[in-house]
Amino acid sequence: MPRPRLALVLAAGLLLAALFPRPAAAEELIVSAAASLSSAMSDVKNAFEAEHPGLTVFVNFAASGQLLQQIEAGAPVDVFAPADQVTMDRAARDGLIDPATRVDFTANALMLTVPADEKAVTCVADLGGDKVGKLALGEPDAVPAGSYTKQVLDGLGLWEKLSPKMVYGLSVKQALDYVALGEVDAAFVYATDARMAQKRVRVVTALTGHAPIVYPAAMLAACPRKEAAKAFIDFLHGTKGQAILASYGFKDPSAAK
Repeated sequence: MPRPRLALVLAAGLLLAALFPRPAAAEELIVSAAASLSSAMSDVKNAFEAEHPGLTVFVNFAASGQLLQQIEAGAPVDVFAPADQVTMDRAARDGLIDPATRVDFTANALMLTVPADEKAVTCVADLGGDKVGKLALGEPDAVPAGSYTKQVLDGLGLWEKLSPKMVYGLSVKQALDYVALGEVDAAFVYATDARMAQKRVRVVTALTGHAPIVYPAAMLAACPRKEAAKAFIDFLHGTKGQAILASYGFKDPSAAK
């Protein structure tokens, strides 16, 4: 190709690039959220991204205590949403979150569940009987659902008696899987989890005697994407975010206090 023509082609290419620039890469936001939020938060993410086409949200789900350990180890997280106040309080105490951005955005309830065809268990007291060999719950020191369960059983004077039967899950989702698959005779899970597995598990009773199950969210203190993180938190406890959470059975946090 003659040089003058080549120059014209290159000039035309530069002009087109200027007129029709390639779209900039989407800004990425990383959210660490409690395992019990997985289905609802996935829908929240999709709805948020639809309203913010320049943002891509990645959500990491695990037990709240495990998520905090990841953050303490330097994991690149922008927004933290555990399933309890205690875990968020620890993050605040260690200066890991921006306290001005902390909000309570949803709530849950704790249920005693059994496999769908199990009829022997009708109340918490039945768990001490011979017909119940294994009970599943989240690890109390890392999984908020397990901590709430321990509060209930301590209050009833049953923790020590039932301890030999306990099978600990790494998350409340794992405890749900154990009972849904019939690997244990009963499990303590959130109402939202029981609802998702209602064809495989039966709710025996709702439990009381524990701290309110209220989920907080906050921006990390070291978050480099502060505007995006704030927008996500605002969406989470705004009208659309709340409607999505309610569709999965989560409750208004004010009703749980």
